[in-house]
Amino acid sequence: MQASNNTLKGTVGSELQGRRVLSRNISSSVKNLSLTDRASGRASRVGSLVMGAQLASARMRVDTIFRPSLKARSVKAQASGEHLEDVALTTPQGKSSGSVLPYVGVACVGAILFGYHLGVVNGALEYLSKDLGIAENAVLKGWIVSTSLAGATVGSFTGGSLADKFGRTKTFQLDAIPLAVGAFLCATAQSVQTMIIGRLLAGIGIGISSAVVPLYISEISPTEIRGALGSVNQLFICVGILAALVAGLPLAGNPLWWRTMFGIAVVPSILLALGAAFSPESPRWLFQQGKFSQAETAIKTLYGKERVAEIMHDLRASAQGSTEQEAGWFDLFSSRYWKVVSVGAALFLFQQLAGINAVVYYSTSVFRTAGITSDVAASALVGAANVFGTAIASSLMDRQGRKSLLITSFSGMASSMLLLSLSFTWKALAPYSGTLAVLGTVLYVLSFSLGAGPVPALLLPEIFASRIRAKAVALSLGMHWVTNFVIGLYFLSMVNKFGISTVYLGFAGICILALLYIAANVVETKGRSLEEIQLALNPSA
Repeated sequence: MQASNNTLKGTVGSELQGRRVLSRNISSSVKNLSLTDRASGRASRVGSLVMGAQLASARMRVDTIFRPSLKARSVKAQASGEHLEDVALTTPQGKSSGSVLPYVGVACVGAILFGYHLGVVNGALEYLSKDLGIAENAVLKGWIVSTSLAGATVGSFTGGSLADKFGRTKTFQLDAIPLAVGAFLCATAQSVQTMIIGRLLAGIGIGISSAVVPLYISEISPTEIRGALGSVNQLFICVGILAALVAGLPLAGNPLWWRTMFGIAVVPSILLALGAAFSPESPRWLFQQGKFSQAETAIKTLYGKERVAEIMHDLRASAQGSTEQEAGWFDLFSSRYWKVVSVGAALFLFQQLAGINAVVYYSTSVFRTAGITSDVAASALVGAANVFGTAIASSLMDRQGRKSLLITSFSGMASSMLLLSLSFTWKALAPYSGTLAVLGTVLYVLSFSLGAGPVPALLLPEIFASRIRAKAVALSLGMHWVTNFVIGLYFLSMVNKFGISTVYLGFAGICILALLYIAANVVETKGRSLEEIQLALNPSA
């Protein structure tokens, strides 16, 4: 091996004219080795191990000497139209002296608040309605519940513009204002009007969080673990929902506890602002703003000083030939970007039209048919299935890939919906209808949390070009909130008109349509840097 190294060193030193050929050969060998490793479950690995032994020393040296050539080959291959899955990752992944985990944790405080504000009203509604004198007014109670969804729609669009103008961390600090003020107004409300204003502000806050949290996490996460860290967003939303459930447990003994439930949310709002003040800005946003020295400082904090040159090279490669500023809203609908933007909007449309909120909403009634009379127990079972599935998805995201998990998820959701529908209508299953309905509900939630729940928020920042990323994510999440609101508004009317079994069959059909759409339009992004994905999907961007 030492002789081979000396020979290689002499060859490199004496035959400078052969550098490009040698680099191409090594790159090709490395690519073949990578492809062989991925197919190791189907073929012998002996050949790849021998090749690895022969190339180990040479690859270490040539990667250092010819790094620009290797990277150029990757960029050129993607820009020339190679399929994304066929482009080998050429950036070596080594140990880093930096750490992104504390800053991902700060962002996830926003995700917790997202889940908490969505879930807190469910347990508190009955008690706050009595306290505010609207126990018999279904319209006003509906406004208290749905105002936050309207606010979230506004917030999701606002979040994209704020993130582009002020940066990701500054937007977190601004977001803490409506989150904290909204929680305080709800906790101290003496009238329905104040409660509705508080819910509206909290909704604007969670809408901004829903746009900026996945955007920031995606932009600061190392390529090799971006999937796992990105799916943590959905996991902490589930944690927030469970926290709201736990916070409601003292209500039975203390009817005024609902004020404390809302007031608790002020604390994490303040922590979000403080944490964001000490968090590094997204290097990609800083680079796009022309703040190169600040981008280098952020990279040192996140990944360690040894990776500054590598990441700055990637950012320059992605920006080469483009001096464009952030896109305007109308740019999202141009022929240049609409295809990829439509994928983001469609994923969130399918996510909501597949019936997740309807299933969760109706789960209490379903469980009662099976003899589970405790609403808390029913909610805890659904919440536990959601958290468990999301945790599994987080561990699989960078191994199985985003597209694979989406297909598995919607397949499971379609099957679960069919089971739910049959449990309500098939007479042969009547003796077991309650048990099957509970099983179908839990399997549906578990399937949803494996892919349809966490993947869209992770995949969108990956597939959008940097100049449209913030606004395109905001537009897609706007679709999420609008669809969520419409389903909440018309679900019970649809059930009363067509019956729950028919509605569930409709949800199963939507899941099947989602499968066909994903198979035809969604690309795999695991193991690719954001710059590589951008160049592959938008060569002209």
